[in-house]
Amino acid sequence: MTDTARDILTPTQLNTLARDLLEGAFPLVWVEGELGNVTRPASGHLYFTLKDARAQVRCAMFKPKSQWLKFAPREGLRVLARGRLTLYEARGDYQLVIDSLEEAGEGALRRAFEELKARLAAEGLFDDVRKRPLPAHVRRLAVLTSPTGAAVRDVLSVLQRRFPLLEVDVLPVQVQGETAAAQIVDMLQRAARSGRYDVLLVTRGGGSLEDLWAFNDERLARAIAASPVPVVSAIGHETDFTLADFAADLRAPTPSVAAEVLVPDRRDLLARVQTLHRRLATTHAHRLRNAMQRADRAALRLHALRPQARLDMFRRRQEDAARRLHALWRDQHARRLAALRHADAVLRAHAPRRRLEQLRARLLALAPRPQAAVARTLQRDALRLRALARSLEAVSPLATVARGYALVTKEDGTLVRSVAQVQPGDRLEAQVADGRMRLRAE
Repeated sequence: MTDTARDILTPTQLNTLARDLLEGAFPLVWVEGELGNVTRPASGHLYFTLKDARAQVRCAMFKPKSQWLKFAPREGLRVLARGRLTLYEARGDYQLVIDSLEEAGEGALRRAFEELKARLAAEGLFDDVRKRPLPAHVRRLAVLTSPTGAAVRDVLSVLQRRFPLLEVDVLPVQVQGETAAAQIVDMLQRAARSGRYDVLLVTRGGGSLEDLWAFNDERLARAIAASPVPVVSAIGHETDFTLADFAADLRAPTPSVAAEVLVPDRRDLLARVQTLHRRLATTHAHRLRNAMQRADRAALRLHALRPQARLDMFRRRQEDAARRLHALWRDQHARRLAALRHADAVLRAHAPRRRLEQLRARLLALAPRPQAAVARTLQRDALRLRALARSLEAVSPLATVARGYALVTKEDGTLVRSVAQVQPGDRLEAQVADGRMRLRAE
């Protein structure tokens, strides 16, 4: 901006430009420092400064985020904060708006957790495609947890209330400390190899990130992912996430919720059984009615088909058939008698002697006709034959030969029509009126 342009900004415009520049140039940043000037007014927001030996930065954490903090911020506490840079335009204050705040020691663990989580996720260890579905009905359950913790009491209480028929084995392991992860891995592998359990539940109560660190062990995450038996993870509270949760086939927000997911409510089962019982009773009654109806129809058929009834039926059928046969015989006899009378009348009308006399008279009348017809036919055929002979003689080559001409052919029988067909030395044959001659061309 040049002086000649004389673009004059108001303080609001200047602060807005500065805020846009800060927010656009900086992504989310992690800052570690010491808390100072911690205040929480009635609005519920949290205001403080983060400082080190040489500098400080104003920070604000608004109520929706600050009310979920797991510790009480106080002066001099070293923390790890994550947030974005901005500028509060009303006062022109440069500040950091915080969305995550942890104690500094826990912050180091959080960074290690995020790095390991990213590496295992890149290997596909947490992919949904490799997770196994839970069985529809769990018969035997193994609970890997501390036998004296609150988590095991919550789980057993819910299981007893919802489905007391479930077989539950509590496999005691440490859930906190340096050797806890190794114990859990060993117990998990032994339980899976035993083939006794349908599901393995890994659980413990809530705590800080450091308290839950055993469940962020890489060996445990890989053992859960490799388990041939489905694994359910219920670690801490709803806001707590561990690598065991990501590797498990199912993550429950709390131990109690895990128990509710694994088994059905016996009241629901009882209602379902009662419904099925009513349906079974209805089906049984329907089938019984159908069977009784079939039995009644069969009894009627059996009564109708008893031997005496069948004999009566056959006797009636025989009598009916005899009546029909007798009637049919009478009808046929009458028809044949009528036909015989008609044939006799016809025979009398066409007596052989009369017929012979008629035929003899007709024969005498027709006798001269064939002889006259034959004579006429012979005469006509003779005339036609003489005409054909004259026509044939007119076109016959023999007639031409008889007049002094000759037919000359080559040895292969080809008729010679031109001298061009003959070469000196060729043998020919000439046919005249009274025979054949063999010739040779000069």
